[in-house]
Order: sequence, then structure tokens, then C-alpha cells
Amino acid sequence: MPKFKTLDDLPADLTGEVALVRVDLNLPMKDGSATDVTRVEAVKPTILELAGRGAKVLLLAHFGRPGGQRHATMSTSMVIGDVERVLGKEVMFIPEIAGPVVAQAVKTILRPGDVALLENTRFWPGEEKNDPALAKAIAAHGTLYVNDAFSAAHRAHASTEGLAHHLPAYAGRSMEAELKALDTALGSPEQPVAAVVGGAKVSTKLAVLENLVGRVQHLIIGGGMANTFLAARGVNVGKSLCEHDLAPTVARIMDEADHAGCTVHLPYDVVVAKEFAAHPASVRVCNVHEVAEDEMILDVGPTATEALADVLKTCRTLVWNGPLGAFETPPFEAATVALARTAAALTLEGSLTSVAGGGDTVSALAQAGVTGDFSYVSTAGGAFLEWMEGRVLPGVAALEA
Repeated sequence: MPKFKTLDDLPADLTGEVALVRVDLNLPMKDGSATDVTRVEAVKPTILELAGRGAKVLLLAHFGRPGGQRHATMSTSMVIGDVERVLGKEVMFIPEIAGPVVAQAVKTILRPGDVALLENTRFWPGEEKNDPALAKAIAAHGTLYVNDAFSAAHRAHASTEGLAHHLPAYAGRSMEAELKALDTALGSPEQPVAAVVGGAKVSTKLAVLENLVGRVQHLIIGGGMANTFLAARGVNVGKSLCEHDLAPTVARIMDEADHAGCTVHLPYDVVVAKEFAAHPASVRVCNVHEVAEDEMILDVGPTATEALADVLKTCRTLVWNGPLGAFETPPFEAATVALARTAAALTLEGSLTSVAGGGDTVSALAQAGVTGDFSYVSTAGGAFLEWMEGRVLPGVAALEA
């Protein structure tokens, strides 16, 4: 586990301190207000704890992709109402991230325990370039830096990585929980470990698969990716989504898994249809060797799903990224929902530590009604994927003591 400082390493009384806190407030919007405030809920404990201990709290966040220019529709002021509602307290908006406007607000307007939201960090070209001069200018207004945005930790930007070199740096409560959960799942997990990796294409998760075969005992392949694995084994997958050109790569991954003592689980019965639509007329379950030329595989079959549930019962740790089938379209959610419920039940009885992440995965677990039953569900997309690839995340590395 990497060593990093948390809020527990700060004095109980933070009166006189100014905390620059990097948060993720890149919220989905509709008609001027957020449709999902999960990210604000995630950083609420850190913000309220720092404010409650007497610090002046300055929130740093990006919003959209303005490309280094000011855009009225991408100002962080768009989300300030949602932030105030979740925090249950007033938040001041400061239309800059550095300079005299920020200095004056900190010195003469904000009182100990007050919270202010700075402008979109990406309005400044130096943010995404990790410009040391910009990081230094922002740091001039704070006495300590807290990163509570794991979802932005895979980017080496001025507000996610650069600031940690100018001020004492700490992980916020959300970041701390995420890093502990990830370490439990792949850093120093209880074995045997299973990984569920699904999704449409093998090509987008090659690095994930290559990293996992050496670290887990069971690799469960689902989604369109399973079709590519089946095809590489000589199975005719009909008109299923499949990357036939990746057969040699898949063969190499299977070979590496074999040498590492990792069992790769592929479906042996599947749910097929002649058209990809909700409740199509031609849905049937068949053996993988019985897929017709005009059919496509859209989910893992019930027998294989039951066998996968039995595999999870032998494991102590589970990492999950990606659905087993086309879960957004009924009836092709059955395998994902069934296996998610098995994992949740095993977690609740204490025999399995389950960590899941990625946008589709979060949606699928919500659909199965088990989000709260997994040990940890990460809302980070790119950062979670890069962690599964075994890559160093700049925003995390910068916090290491």
C-alpha cells in the first residue's frame, strides 16, 4: 500500500489554515441543474470536516472540456447550487483560481469554516499542461493541499498533480477510501481473486487483461469481449460483435494466463437473437457451438452464469469492470444481474470482498439493486481502468509521503 497522508495527519484545530481541495464536480447537467450529485456526495465528508475544524476551504474543480478558454456554459458557478444543497451550507463563488481576486476573498471575505468554489481550472491552458507556474500561483493562496478527486487522478494536471509539489499534500476521505479499497482488491488481496472483465471490445481492455492474468486466479470474460475469445478458440460466433483480427493477441493472453495459473472462464451456453432489440422474437439459449450464422450472442447463458456463481463462492476477492451481456436491453441483462446479486450476497455474508468500477458497471449494479451491497463501488471511469491496467496514477503518486 503506498504511504500517503490523510486528514488524520492534520491538527484537530485548523483555524488559520487555507485548504485547497481538489474535487470532481464534473456533473451531468440538464436544464441548468445536475441530474446526478453522486460526486458531490463523495466529497462532502472531506469538505465539511475541514470546514468544521476551522479551515477556510477553497474548492478546485474542472467542468467540461473548455480547452483553456472561458466558456459561460462551463463555469463551475453552474453547479454551485447543487454543491450548496448537498453540503447544507452556503458556498461563495470566486471567478478566478489565482491572483488578487482570490487573495482578497481569502483575506477579507472568508471566515474560518467558510467554503468557496473557484472557477473551472480548465479555463487556464496551464492546467492541462501541468504548468509549474500556474500550480505555484494557485498554491500561493493555500497553506495545505487535499486531493479528493480519484476520478481525475490519472491526469497530471496543475490542480491534480502540480499543487502537491508546492504545499503539504493529503488524501481526502473519498480518495483515502478509494485507495484502501483498491489496495484490498489488487494490491494485497486475500486469495483466490476473481476478476470480471466485460464490455464490447477486447481492444479497449488489452492492458487490463494483460495485467490481470498475472494477478488473479480466475478471469471471467463477458460482453462482446467473450465473443472475440470464443472466436479465437475456433467457435463460430455468427454475426456477433467480434474482433477477429485480435485472435493472435487473445491466444497470447490465454497462454500467459495458463503459465500464471489463472483460469480464464468463457461462457459455454449463450443467449442469442437474430436482431439486437428489446425483447426480440427470436431469443433462444444454446451451446456456444450451436450459434447460427444469422444469430448474435447477446448474453451469457443461465448454466454458465450458475457455474460462474460457483466460482465466486470459492473466492475471497472480486474485482469487476464491465457487464456480461448487453445489459441495457432486456432480456440481455439476466447474467449480469444474477452474478452481481451472487457477489452481493457473498459480500454481505462476509466471505467476499467486492470492488467494482467504471460507468457501465455502476449502471449495471444499480440495475441489479446491489450497489450498496458491494464492498466498494468506484464512480471513476478512466482512473479505475488505468488502475486495473497497473499504471501509476500521477495524482496518487504525488500524494505519496
